[in-house]
Amino acid sequence: MRRTSRFLGLITFALFGVMASSAFGQNPAAPERTEGNGPYSRLILRGATLIDGSGAPPRSPVDIVVENNRIVDIVDVGFPGVPIDPRRRPVLGPDGHEIELEGHFVLPGFVDLHGHLSGPSTPAEYILKLWMAHGITTSADPGSGNGIGWMLEHQERSAQNQIVAPRLLPSAGFGQGHDGPISTPEQARAWVAEMADLGAHGIKFFGMRPDIMQAALETAGERGLYSTMHHAQLNVAWMNVIDSARLGLTSMQHWYGLPEALFTDRVVQNYPLDYDYNNEQDRFSEAGRLWEQAAPPHSDHWNAVMNELLELDFTLVPTFVAYETTRDFMRMARAEWHEEHTLPSLWRFYSPNRAAHASYWFDWGTEEEVAWKKNYQLWFTFVNEYKNRGGRVAIGTDSGYSYNLYGFSFVREMELLREAGFHPLEILRSATLHGAEALGVADQVGTIEVGKYADFVVLDENPLANLKTLYGMGAIRLSDANEVERVGSVKYTIKDGIIYDARALLQDVRDMVRSAKDHEGFEITQPGRGPFR
Repeated sequence: MRRTSRFLGLITFALFGVMASSAFGQNPAAPERTEGNGPYSRLILRGATLIDGSGAPPRSPVDIVVENNRIVDIVDVGFPGVPIDPRRRPVLGPDGHEIELEGHFVLPGFVDLHGHLSGPSTPAEYILKLWMAHGITTSADPGSGNGIGWMLEHQERSAQNQIVAPRLLPSAGFGQGHDGPISTPEQARAWVAEMADLGAHGIKFFGMRPDIMQAALETAGERGLYSTMHHAQLNVAWMNVIDSARLGLTSMQHWYGLPEALFTDRVVQNYPLDYDYNNEQDRFSEAGRLWEQAAPPHSDHWNAVMNELLELDFTLVPTFVAYETTRDFMRMARAEWHEEHTLPSLWRFYSPNRAAHASYWFDWGTEEEVAWKKNYQLWFTFVNEYKNRGGRVAIGTDSGYSYNLYGFSFVREMELLREAGFHPLEILRSATLHGAEALGVADQVGTIEVGKYADFVVLDENPLANLKTLYGMGAIRLSDANEVERVGSVKYTIKDGIIYDARALLQDVRDMVRSAKDHEGFEITQPGRGPFR
């Protein structure tokens, strides 16, 4: 895992000011850590069911041995339904710590490839605790909306476990902090080299003139930087996914640029002649009609595009959840986690607003939602087939927009992968190993293996049987006594061998939300309707 301490001398307060580019302004920094126990000289997770993230099926009972922040042994200590022979078990030793986890499931820490540590007046503590409470122990911020300097400071503080946070792997948004637009290949090369010297993990692109993109991607490859791209509609006509992948881009966010690579009878999507990109309803409404303009599934051109991306070892990060409100506004706007976990500032940002990105509910109706539902079916088909043919699909959430809440959205993305056709074990591999591979850190995280960091998700329900048990508020079940009960939610998130009570982290979030509401006299309301509390 790349560490940034050798670069911190380059990061000054002036840099923080120059590099910050968030539309919301720089957010409150994370406070010093007061929660979490460990790391221990020796920690043993006893008798758990192990799901290791590789795609292998569960096995139990297993003892997992950690020393400080590394996994040092994984021991099968018996068989299901048979008492464990104590002679099989690794010895704890003096000053060690153990957790009895019979009946529990242990997974690798989750990896989110699209986690923005930013939002409108959103404290970093709020976002970080929502992530950690849902088992996210590695997060890649594509774009570093608070500035690359601010993100590198938090990356280092997380690496030193000074804050409650996943491992942070920030990418700089292309051109961030540059004095004016980057307009030449030479400027592109120099800027990417500067980001590499500062310690950025990668670069996020939105699309540029091809010669500038080529220069930037070549330099990123030479410097070992991760690269990803949101193929923005303003730039996709001269660079779709195939174009950028051929130049060396290693992953894509969302899906823009992929249908355009699948066009056979056009180059530009069929925009209405009164379309305006800066009108958010136009932008998202017409995007929902894009996949139907592409080559049909399994056609010659469909296969040719897929084959080339597979050959290039390209990673898809679909972020299905980021667009789910387009196909079911009422469901997303009324999701049960909002009531206790959504800050007033976020709720206001989500609401219809002509001047706010992704708040496009100006006149959002049945026709738009039906178009998006059809869009999803074609999108699902491509992504599932890509996985089936050996392609890498990782999980990203792009939370903080469109009623898409940090942490909860990671679980919802898993459910959408299930809808697309993924087996639950394939979903967990996307959530762990494939994300780590895409980021170039699979030698350190992504699976439960000897030598890797001690990053785990611990649950008392089987997530393969019901992914909803991963949600912070758990899942609803009817008991044998005919009573409704809540089951599941992450019990412990372990990062670097430090044990966090995930449910306590969520309570911290609820307290923050309640305090903000009380301070502002705020009640969440559905636009045009009354409040609910």
